[in-house]
Amino acid sequence: MAKQRGTTADATLQSGLVVASHGRHCIVETPDGERVICHPRGKKSHAVVGDRVQWLASQDEGTIEKVLPRSNLFYRQDEIRTKSFAANLDQVLILIAAEPEFSESQLARALIAAAAERITPVIALNKRDLGAAFARAWERLAPYRRMDYQVLPLALTSADAGDREALTQLLGGKTTLVLGPSGAGKSTLINLLVPGAAAQTGEISQALNSGKHTTTSTTWYWMDKARRTALIDSPGFQEFGLRHIEPMQLAHLMPDIAAHAADCKFYNCTHLHEPGCGVIAHVEAGGISASRYRIYGELFDELSQTRY
Repeated sequence: MAKQRGTTADATLQSGLVVASHGRHCIVETPDGERVICHPRGKKSHAVVGDRVQWLASQDEGTIEKVLPRSNLFYRQDEIRTKSFAANLDQVLILIAAEPEFSESQLARALIAAAAERITPVIALNKRDLGAAFARAWERLAPYRRMDYQVLPLALTSADAGDREALTQLLGGKTTLVLGPSGAGKSTLINLLVPGAAAQTGEISQALNSGKHTTTSTTWYWMDKARRTALIDSPGFQEFGLRHIEPMQLAHLMPDIAAHAADCKFYNCTHLHEPGCGVIAHVEAGGISASRYRIYGELFDELSQTRY
């Protein structure tokens, strides 16, 4: 449970890890496991879950004085705002399901955002028990398996020893952000792997929202007592903007497009209409899936719109 500081607070900077956030408040975990409510000093020192910070204890709570350099930051950006999920990640587990039918565009966007920050992505397809629906969804993921993305089949509501073992090996010793749309099974996954996760969420919500049971934006959970394996639960989303990606950078962040981008006649090829384009040639030959190429074209157009 997050604590407030007493009046004998030490004025020395302390190190900590941001494990939850809501608005401008967050919870910082100290090296010995204590959790303290903190707020940033000034508008430019905003910390996100996964940040290593230096903070100063005050009479009631704590103040984040410095966010230490990040190895990466996983985020999305549209024309209105930027939404940061978490920092300093080893991998992103993109959880989708056979039903409701997943959006390939949203999946592609999440993979591109991970590639831009050099974060390893893993795709997990839930609801293996649905038979025909799962088979259709698995087939839709064939292009991603060909691109050497790891694709993990799961049945979380009836998870067997095999599923647990696969997840334990995948997550062990790493910090993993769990990302996915509503209905994919994120809560089931978290509760399966983190006993007491629901209780932790309730405590954090109370601490950050003055007793109101509001879901926090992003929450860090330890899977082991040694605190070496972490899962980060993220909020669901309807849109995944990539406005921080330059249009000409896009091809290099999509492995199937990048594999043939060097085969083009022109160095500045957009891979959309130019003669002698290696990408278009492979699309026509069936080497790049039509749906993936359509997503590339839609994204290139979206990112080429005038930016204000």
